[in-house]
Amino acid sequence: MSKAAVEANHPFWPRNLSIPNYVQNDRSMVEIVTFLFSVSGLFILVAWALTGQKVSGGRLSSWRRLALCWFTVCGFIHGVIEGWFALYYPIIPADQSFLSQLWKEYSKGDSRYVIADNFTVCMETVTACLWGPFSLWIVVAFLFNRPYRFILQLIVSLGQLYGAVLYFYTEHRDGYSHSEYGHPIYFWFYFVFMNVLWIVIPFILIVDSWRQLCTTQALSDKTHKHKSK
Repeated sequence: MSKAAVEANHPFWPRNLSIPNYVQNDRSMVEIVTFLFSVSGLFILVAWALTGQKVSGGRLSSWRRLALCWFTVCGFIHGVIEGWFALYYPIIPADQSFLSQLWKEYSKGDSRYVIADNFTVCMETVTACLWGPFSLWIVVAFLFNRPYRFILQLIVSLGQLYGAVLYFYTEHRDGYSHSEYGHPIYFWFYFVFMNVLWIVIPFILIVDSWRQLCTTQALSDKTHKHKSK
């Protein structure tokens, strides 16, 4: 074991990071992860029940309801979880509030959060301020059949995809130095799996928005053409 690993007062990578004000979590990984997935699951259940009711434009399809469940969870994660980081990132290493401990646990997979890396702070602040509220706006827009609903879906999904790509690409250029590369939990579950969702799902929703908007535009062009005759 290297001297840096012995002297480090924290579990983060690289092992030579200096975090003098770090205070070890007093809550377990299981407790923190269980909280995150339990609350997310509760939001999914509420959104599924809510979107199952008849709305202004008729009943929503199962696919559309799943998409709205996704945006409901996004509203919670972006607005609350990432919003906490955006507000309190300077004190998170020493703070023992539950959400600060959540971020210290996640930082075992990406220490950029516990050292308040400039890119991470900027990205999460934008995400919390824009994509959190906008995600909930999308849910409301679909429930009330607003004409701008697919435009909102496209904007938020593009923002999420762009942020996730930059998130992975900047760490790739750093040589994956902020995590224990290859670790089954910290690297593959925390860093890869929990973030790749914001590439795969937004991409699907971008394609969905593209198709819906193209269909609407084609219909508008056809109607305009007939009126011009």
